Parts: sequence; structure tokens; C-alpha cells
Amino acid sequence: MAHLSPSGKWDARYLGPVPHDASYYAKCMLGGALACGVTHAGITPLDVTKCNMQVNSAKYKGLIQGLKTIASEEGSRGLWKGFGPTFVGYSLQGMFKYGLYEPFKDLYQNLAGEEASTKYKGAIWLAGSASAEIFADIALCPLEMTKVKIQTSPAGTFPVPMMAALSEMQKLKAETRFPFGSLVPLWSRQIPYTMAKFFFFESIVQLFYSKVFTAPKDSYSEVTQLGITFASGYIAGVVCAVVSHPADSLVSLMGKPSNRGKSLGTIASEVGIVSLATKGLGTRVIMIGTLTGFQWWIYDSFKTAMGMGTTGGK
Repeated sequence: MAHLSPSGKWDARYLGPVPHDASYYAKCMLGGALACGVTHAGITPLDVTKCNMQVNSAKYKGLIQGLKTIASEEGSRGLWKGFGPTFVGYSLQGMFKYGLYEPFKDLYQNLAGEEASTKYKGAIWLAGSASAEIFADIALCPLEMTKVKIQTSPAGTFPVPMMAALSEMQKLKAETRFPFGSLVPLWSRQIPYTMAKFFFFESIVQLFYSKVFTAPKDSYSEVTQLGITFASGYIAGVVCAVVSHPADSLVSLMGKPSNRGKSLGTIASEVGIVSLATKGLGTRVIMIGTLTGFQWWIYDSFKTAMGMGTTGGK
């Protein structure tokens, strides 16, 4: 496998089975949009329950009980509140998260050079994913704020359809801080989450191919490679859930009417770090582990279908 550019110099863009050109990066963006949009929208009922557990833990004590409470009070449609902004928001986020990770990773590898990029792979994975997530969250923020408001507002007090909800958020922007009021807590949740997600995924894939599946990567079938992708993504997702949960709780609590106008520090001190770190964590571990496993599987399935190969393990 050639790692040299046409000029004969070592180039990270030529490390994979196909050159990383503009078409490659565009396909990665599309694969990322599919991976994140479909998976996040598909688990909307879990997300609705998790957000309500964070905002009103006295009423929503657990996943099953929370699901039953929401269904009994609002019907099955109540479990799918926020589906629209979730699908659109996380499609945009995934497009930039995965799509920009690839060029940032290549950029940092080329800046470091062949020897240093091999020695400090972990640092490059962390820097590439953090850089991509900065832009991904700017795209996500207005829709994430709207989603949380839809999901945590008592039935009948806030519009549920996406366009009506976005319009209402704009009207109430003095109170809701729409469209970027949650960007800093979103960054504090998503950047560590994404850094963990990509670092642990890449590390676990590499472990699989160096310790368990020790033949050359391209000697294994696509099914096997995608199975390794899913397992690595699931394990990475569990780590991500724990790392990012306190900030995730803060994002949810910001949408609570009684917290309107309060600073993040005030909300955190009132709730307490233990509560921020643990309320709804079990549900989120299940949610994010499954979510991350399937995201990587969808992303790598798309890349494989495009002839670009699976991620990592080289």
C-alpha cells in the first residue's frame, strides 16, 4: 500500500486504500450525516425519558417507569417528541463531526510528519476529533436547544412540530438564549465526548487488529471488519457516556423553566456534582453505547460500500 504522494513525499492522505481527496472527504461527510441522523432520531423515546429524568428525577425515577409515565400521560406520540430537530440537528452534527475529522486528522499527521504522527497517534486522534466537534456543535446547537425544550416542556405548553418550535424559540430568544445560548455547555459535553469517542474507538480497533485479528486487515471479510467496528464503537460509547454525562445533565437542566436566567455555575451548585454525574446515567450508558456502536457501523458500512474501507486498525 503506497503512502507517498505523486510527488514522492510521505503523505497521510495516501495511507488508506484510496487517496483522501475532496470526493473522499465529501463522502465521509455524507456517511457521518447518515450515521448520526438515523441513530439519534431512532432512539428519541430513550432521549425524551433521559432528559425528563435529568430535569425531574422525583417524577421520572428510571427508564422503564419514565417511558410508562410519558406514554400514559401523552400517549405514544409523547415518546417521539423532538424527532424532527433531533434528526436534522444530528445529521448536520454528524456531517461535520465525521466529515471534518478525516481532513483534520490528515492535516495534523502531515504537520507532524511520518515519524511523529506514528509515535503520537493518540494526540492526533484527540486533536482531529476536537477540531471537528467545534464546528459540528455550532451546526447542532439551535436544533439541540429546540429539541430539549420540546422534550422537557409539560404537555401543551410548547409547540411540538419542529418549525413551530423553532419559531417559538426565536420569539422567546430573550428567555431561551436561542440560537446559541447552549453552545458553551454543548461544547463542554460534546468535545470531551467526541475526543473519547474517536480516541477509544481508534485505540480499540487497533487492539483488535494487533492482539485478536492478527492477520493483515484486508485479509478479513467486510462482515468481520464491520463487526470489529461495531464492537469497538460500543465499548467507546460506554466510556463517552460517563465522560460527558455531567455536561449533558446541565444542557437538559437549562431548559427547565425554574432555571431560566440562572448561570451554569448556579445550576450546578444547586443540583450537586453527584446528581449531575449519576442521574439518568444508566439510561445514557445504554443509549450512547448502542448509539455509538451503530454510528460507527453505519459510517464504516457506507465507506465500505463506496470502496473506501473501514476506519482504523492500520
